[in-house]
Amino acid sequence: MTASPAELIDLSGRVVVVTGAGGGIGAGIVGRMATAGASVVAHTRSSAVDQSGGEVVEVRADLTAEGGPAAVVSAAREHFGRIDALVNNAGIQPVAPFTDLSDQQWCEVIDTNLTAVHRLTQDAASAMADQGTGGSIVHIASIEAQHPTPVHGHYATSKAGLVMHAKAAALAWGPHGIRVNSVSPGLIDRPGLAEDWPEGVQRWMAAVPLGRMGTPEDVGDACVFLCSDLARWITGADLVVDGGILTKPTW
Repeated sequence: MTASPAELIDLSGRVVVVTGAGGGIGAGIVGRMATAGASVVAHTRSSAVDQSGGEVVEVRADLTAEGGPAAVVSAAREHFGRIDALVNNAGIQPVAPFTDLSDQQWCEVIDTNLTAVHRLTQDAASAMADQGTGGSIVHIASIEAQHPTPVHGHYATSKAGLVMHAKAAALAWGPHGIRVNSVSPGLIDRPGLAEDWPEGVQRWMAAVPLGRMGTPEDVGDACVFLCSDLARWITGADLVVDGGILTKPTW
């Protein structure tokens, strides 16, 4: 039986912003942060956030729009008076052949998955620096940053950019006591995935050393760890959460 993060790590008194909280992984991150005792600002662009547990405040904003990232940071400070951690989870994963990408398709992914993260990181880190108490920022990247697929070239490129962005931001904001890391999940299960993509799930299950797909809670626990004092000397790192799939030549 998997221990809850509250049994291992206490984030009581900390304020954590999680973007893309309306999706499966985002909801998993919000749930694990709340269970660990954090007050959570759950960002979503349009869908509702499950607020069944913990102290969770929902904020809606378009992170690609001017003022969107700043609005999320302002909401955290207005509701809780501070911001201690940020998990940049919001992103999109469209399917398109890399050889036929239009400029619009390319820019949509880069603007959402990379540029919006950069802007929100700047705003959040500036707020943390003003507080003078340090903080933690986590980017949700992907194993596709290392292992792209033919129809996810633009997505993989954006996620590789996130891994390097975390390293650059760690260098820039380290003197303020702000740690920046990335988490690279493998295949995360969701309702209907096996029916929607049976051959992909079968290939994954045949290859993954730990014998299963990931869960949103697996990603959430990695984020809880990186936002806790247990990770106090970890910055600029990419934590792969993939059940060991990258040990295989291919899946």
